[in-house]
Amino acid sequence: MKKYSVQTSPFIVPTTDGKIIKEHFGLASTSNSDISIAHMIAPPGWSEPYQTPEFDEFTFIIKGKKQFIIEGETIVLEAGQSIKITKNTRVQYSNPFTEPCEYLAICKPAFSIDLVNREPS
Repeated sequence: MKKYSVQTSPFIVPTTDGKIIKEHFGLASTSNSDISIAHMIAPPGWSEPYQTPEFDEFTFIIKGKKQFIIEGETIVLEAGQSIKITKNTRVQYSNPFTEPCEYLAICKPAFSIDLVNREPS
């Protein structure tokens, strides 16, 4: 049995807001509930409702900028920067800028719509 797994066909998460989500490892792609790793592109003007996830989320910015409102504090990350947001923290993600934002998101345990706890928009 191989002790590695190469992902060549990530699961493309259907969205209605223009955001591209390609999950390489996680619940949707490999049925792994321990961790998820996704490559994302958030278009200019994109935003999500506030949420209080039941997982730690790590974000690494590849290109562009992404805005985070974390418990009322606004933080903007640029290419080459990363952040860890601890589970059970209220956060809102957005790209209010003019360029797309490309980034990696790693969730531990894996992202699940049942654990994200999004607020009504």
